[in-house]
Amino acid sequence: MIRVMLVDDHEVVRKGLRSMLEANDDIEVVAEAGSADEAVLRARSYKPDVVVMDVRLPDRSGVLACREVRDENPQVAVLMLTSFSDDQALFDSIMAGAAGYVLKQIRGGDLVDGIRRVAAGESLLDPAVTARVLDRVRNPQGDQDPRLARLTPTESRILEMIAEGLTNKQIGDRIHLAEKTVKNYVSTILTKLQVSRRAEAAAYLADRRAREDREE
Repeated sequence: MIRVMLVDDHEVVRKGLRSMLEANDDIEVVAEAGSADEAVLRARSYKPDVVVMDVRLPDRSGVLACREVRDENPQVAVLMLTSFSDDQALFDSIMAGAAGYVLKQIRGGDLVDGIRRVAAGESLLDPAVTARVLDRVRNPQGDQDPRLARLTPTESRILEMIAEGLTNKQIGDRIHLAEKTVKNYVSTILTKLQVSRRAEAAAYLADRRAREDREE
């Protein structure tokens, strides 16, 4: 029996998934969660074999929750589920240790098959975006500035928005993260860039781009 936990902030989606999955004799839905924090707590309590995790949750990213769940129990397979074909989210999911990443448009039978496969230890990644992401994994730095190369894809994306002049709240709204989570990301970015203020980080990015333009 495959023990599954469903994580999605929409109750209707969770109920629909539960009904579909429990129609299979080898799958049991042991828990549900509507937020990242709930997911971490319930994974700890129910110890599922597979977690079907929405990438975008109301309190913080499902990718961050995936990392926390797997930090506590590396045996659990996390299958990220999203409405968007997003290279960034897929890259972050791979780095967080997700066993798979599928779009919500997936057919029910294919999702059931995916759950069985990740429960058996296989990796399940959507082929439509995997090739581009794997190229980024193999060549993470290229000719990039060494400080900028320290940033994760999410941190690089947030730095771009800092350079646009967006506030933490505006950044969070755009990429569906809590303002506090964005604040933590910004702090890490400043540390990696060895600067003390947002304006300095934006100026550093602008300077590097100007140098690259001159070199071209």
